[in-house]
Amino acid sequence: MMLQALLPILGGVFGQVAKSMFPDPADELKRLEMQNQLQLAVLAQSGAIEAAAADIVKAEAQSEHWLAANWRPVLMLTFGGLIVARWFGWAAPNLTEAEYIKLWDIVQLGLGGYVIGRSVEKIAPTMAEALKKR
Repeated sequence: MMLQALLPILGGVFGQVAKSMFPDPADELKRLEMQNQLQLAVLAQSGAIEAAAADIVKAEAQSEHWLAANWRPVLMLTFGGLIVARWFGWAAPNLTEAEYIKLWDIVQLGLGGYVIGRSVEKIAPTMAEALKKR
């Protein structure tokens, strides 16, 4: 999930790196090949990247400190509150339409990550047991 959001950004970065290494337009094929190899390398490590991100969220949630454990949910509630308030005609001062759309994107990403994470957490033991039996 996270990698899908990052890949277009990383693709642009990889393109710039490849372009700086092969500035000659005649080397376009080499540049594209290098860009593809970099993207494939990131995709090959996607499991490790996702696991590291999940470990960070898990460590935060298990923290003894209230703020460290709850900053993500508080942020999602704040952003969601701003969106709902706007639906009722109570707009925050100086927030543009584009900013509200970005807030909505963040809330959707946060909720999607939560739902997917909880679903995986619930089915992982069943899946592990089924795989052990094979």
